[in-house]
Amino acid sequence: MTFENRKDIPVEYTWDLTAIYVDEKAFDKEYDLAKELIEKVPQYKGRLNDKATILEGYKLLTAICKPLSRLGCYASLKNAEDSKNTHAQALLEKVMGLNVVFGEVSSFVEPEITALPEDMIDDMMADPDFGDYTVSLRRIKAGKAHVLSEKEEEMLNGMSDVTRFFRETFSRLNNGDLDFGTIEVDGKPVHITHGTYSALLNDKRQNVREAAFNSLYSAYKGMINTITGLYTGNVKKDCTVAKLRHFDSASQKALFYEEVDKKVYDNLIAGVNANLKPLHDYMALRKKVLKLENLNMYDLHFPMFENADICLEFEDAFKLVKEGLYPLGKDYQDLLQRAYDERWIDVYENAGKRSGAFSMGVPGRHPFVLLNYQKTSHDVFTIAHELGHSLHSWFSDKNQPFDKADYTIFVAEVASTTNEVLLLNYLLKTEKDENVRKFLISYYLDMIRTTFYRQSMFAEFEDIAHNMVETGKPFNYQTLSDEYYALNKKYYGDAVTHNDFIRYEWARIPHFYTSFYVYKYATGLTCAVNIAKRILFEGEPAVRDYKKFLSTGCSLDPVSELKIAGVDLTQTKPFEVIAEDFKKYLEELTELCK
Repeated sequence: MTFENRKDIPVEYTWDLTAIYVDEKAFDKEYDLAKELIEKVPQYKGRLNDKATILEGYKLLTAICKPLSRLGCYASLKNAEDSKNTHAQALLEKVMGLNVVFGEVSSFVEPEITALPEDMIDDMMADPDFGDYTVSLRRIKAGKAHVLSEKEEEMLNGMSDVTRFFRETFSRLNNGDLDFGTIEVDGKPVHITHGTYSALLNDKRQNVREAAFNSLYSAYKGMINTITGLYTGNVKKDCTVAKLRHFDSASQKALFYEEVDKKVYDNLIAGVNANLKPLHDYMALRKKVLKLENLNMYDLHFPMFENADICLEFEDAFKLVKEGLYPLGKDYQDLLQRAYDERWIDVYENAGKRSGAFSMGVPGRHPFVLLNYQKTSHDVFTIAHELGHSLHSWFSDKNQPFDKADYTIFVAEVASTTNEVLLLNYLLKTEKDENVRKFLISYYLDMIRTTFYRQSMFAEFEDIAHNMVETGKPFNYQTLSDEYYALNKKYYGDAVTHNDFIRYEWARIPHFYTSFYVYKYATGLTCAVNIAKRILFEGEPAVRDYKKFLSTGCSLDPVSELKIAGVDLTQTKPFEVIAEDFKKYLEELTELCK
């Protein structure tokens, strides 16, 4: 359902932002307070050398960051409602401007504390008065070995302002300058864009999918030298900065600042490589079910089973999500109902509204969820997904001080995906219609294929690419494309026709310019499957541990937080569990398709 004007949407389907500020007078009052407090920050410059002053400084920063965060959330949510709202744009610019000022006047804090003797930092970490700030101190202490001289840090900071243009230039090329061509569909020209390409890969006709695939990749091949130059610069930047900061590799540096053991990354790649046969078997089943002489790379997006979508009004979809998440207990159910009753959720699309979906936690308030709900299975799962984010934010905000409440990116997708897996298990347990059951199993298998397997393939490619630079191997479009093509063949197996154009797929992945990021999608799903299975098999003890995990914020390193929920990523077992789940459901789908 889509509304042309936001004012036409029934109020119960819109979020209630008065939960943040009752009116804009309250917004202005908090803005003025934050601005007034920011003006006090410079008086601490050069004085962060004794515990009393440092504690004062930390408390002042918290007193600023809390309202700044709420102001930013409110302005961002108002902009998300309607991107054409000039008043909302002005609010956001006003807050962003204040954030810039705050960043500038407080830039001395971390360097001054980093310069303190290690035993003084240890003393503060052991002092109960600094209990709210131990995460900041822990990270500063760990990073001391990789902090350079003041002059060197200044030079590196200046370099980062230049090297960010590898990513930005690729984005401009990918989203603006590249012409992906035009193909003919039903006698009419269709220009290929990122959006139309996704739609065309879901077309029933293989020749349409092939034409779209060839047109898109012809554009990337035509610009491969330029794209390789950008990616080369990005990878060499990673490796150079890692070396300057005294790390053994770029991957070690990236994982160090996330507080993640490199063993996690290595276990993921090893775990996936040890369990590729089920993916090969799934490709063979897909080829058989779709009755294709050749299963091409452009045939992997087309649904195996049609006319089995879950088509529900929002109220019924929400009720179904609640039923699916019943194993998480009454308190979780009550919070879900609050989200509905208290209008945490903005449900339907309107002109100018931000696309997609997201959840945003607001310190000291409750989270908010943006949807653009349509009556599809995907959108039903999106409700569960975004509410998973929201309740993760809720539990952390309620159980941690402000400075420890914001969970890290590494664990950000765990709660949301756990909700999806629990909902899917509920549907598979209750659904009797064979066709719908086939659809649901294929939905789950594709979730694992695209997130666990595909993102791991990307992660393995990133590791190979950086290792090529670090070991002095030839680094050009030919070697990169050959490595990627070999990975594609290894991951997807012999049932797939590995079209030559797929060797250039690496050249279109924006995430490769935020190095060593994609593996978190794979570990996130791995954790979700492990947690959901434990909840379903063990019940209350597992639920209790899971809620402890949801309540940790960033108080521990992320790997330790996940151990609370029963998932130890420094071991190989979690990756074996998700692969085994994939295999189990593949066997059921194979049997249903006989």
